[in-house]
Amino acid sequence: MKNLLNVFKALSDETRLRIVKLLEHGELCVCDIVSALDTIQPKVSFHLSTLKEAGLIKDRKQGKWIHYSLDDSDLFRRFLILSVLERISEDSVLKDKKRLIDFQKSKRVKTMLTQLKDKTACCRR
Repeated sequence: MKNLLNVFKALSDETRLRIVKLLEHGELCVCDIVSALDTIQPKVSFHLSTLKEAGLIKDRKQGKWIHYSLDDSDLFRRFLILSVLERISEDSVLKDKKRLIDFQKSKRVKTMLTQLKDKTACCRR
């Protein structure tokens, strides 16, 4: 029963729904999510933690950066996530997606201008 409450609690917040919608198309670094939501990292980390605790997302560490993606390993949660994503209009997250695209473009340019041995920048690939 507690697991079910955690899932619905996690989905009851607008910021967490925005994060789920951003993750719809694949894995994102925490810096990508911070930029897309135009907020501070501690706030995003709190919401990511809530989503992870509910089993809705999973994480992967790469260097000092953590990448998040939707966790579709549980059939109930996968169905619930798909149902939620289907009901969130693209218009409601249009600004988030634009900020994400702009940030990722600038990140690629910075990566090309910086040597790969610089590990201080986010998500160097």
